[in-house]
Amino acid sequence: MTHLASGLVLGFLLATAYGAGFHFLLGGPARRILLYVLAAWLGFAIGHLLGSWLNINLFKLGALHLFSASLGAWIALLASWWFVANET
Repeated sequence: MTHLASGLVLGFLLATAYGAGFHFLLGGPARRILLYVLAAWLGFAIGHLLGSWLNINLFKLGALHLFSASLGAWIALLASWWFVANET
């Protein structure tokens, strides 16, 4: 159980850092950081699940499929940025 919990905490911290860093790089209103962090969490989780399902073991750290999870987070971040940019 501790192996699963450590992967969950690491994934949560990495996805939060991705979302906050993305907001730091692109700027924008303060409320947008919440969108970016939520998108990073969702993309990270989906990317991890897809990596597990497709058995992608590139940069696997314990039970965490780091490559596919990070890729999922960045795709979700770019998609959320694109949707917000096209909102106006």
